Amino acid sequence: MKNIVLIGMPAVGKSTIGVLLAKTLGFAFVDTDLVIQQNTGRLLQDIIDKDGLDAFCVDEERAICSVSAESNAVIATGGSAVYSRSAMLFLKKHGLVYYLSLPVEELTKRLKNITTRGIAKRPEDTIEDVFRRRAELYQEYADITVECFGKSPEETVAEICDCHKLAGV
Repeated sequence: MKNIVLIGMPAVGKSTIGVLLAKTLGFAFVDTDLVIQQNTGRLLQDIIDKDGLDAFCVDEERAICSVSAESNAVIATGGSAVYSRSAMLFLKKHGLVYYLSLPVEELTKRLKNITTRGIAKRPEDTIEDVFRRRAELYQEYADITVECFGKSPEETVAEICDCHKLAGV
């Protein structure tokens, strides 16, 4: 079976759904945000604040491309993973990419800690700005889009499992 890669905006539930999905399928779980923190010894927000967005994206690309490409893992990416073409091509080569989608209004309700969460954005950006910039990239790299609005994490996991079986991987 191929890896399952989860992409999408911050607060869509990639990590929560990823852990549940990995437990359901008996897969390993990798959170690339945690890989960045382990590789750098720093919090995501600290990297963004002190080194800037471009430096953070370099750290993110390195972290993603360092992930073991063995099969049977659920890989939850940071929301900005789609900014790196090489990272996304690496993930697509080794897995099926699922875009977890939510309307921007729902994301705005969920994101209360936008300045401390480690979101790769310019200081003046709103969630709407980030969403507009990324939505097209999520769609470009996604093999399958999963609409998450109005669904529990368990319902989303069940949908991904069904899609993965139908994809024959």
